[in-house]
Amino acid sequence: MALYELRQYKVRDGKMAAWVELMESEIIPYAVSNGMVFTGSFCSEEDPTVYIWIRRFEDEASRERLYAKVYESEHWKTNLSPQIGALLIREESIIHRLVPTSLSVLQ
Repeated sequence: MALYELRQYKVRDGKMAAWVELMESEIIPYAVSNGMVFTGSFCSEEDPTVYIWIRRFEDEASRERLYAKVYESEHWKTNLSPQIGALLIREESIIHRLVPTSLSVLQ
């Protein structure tokens, strides 16, 4: 059964536009090109510092394999990761691992 991650990030004040640009132009395309599946990307209507995205994995083994492929790559370490700290407050990230219920359309 598939599993999902719902990731909520705290974006530094005034940096949301830059964060969304980085996600949409670099992070999401890079992760997708390595096999990750993104199901949603959202900015909060109520809090200009909250960004949420959701991705899907076939199973835990797939999640572990894709994490290693993306986050242990030289491109991630050298080009992408250094930009993230300037835009996010990493220690305020909230990550939920979700398993769909039997009636969920997200299976």
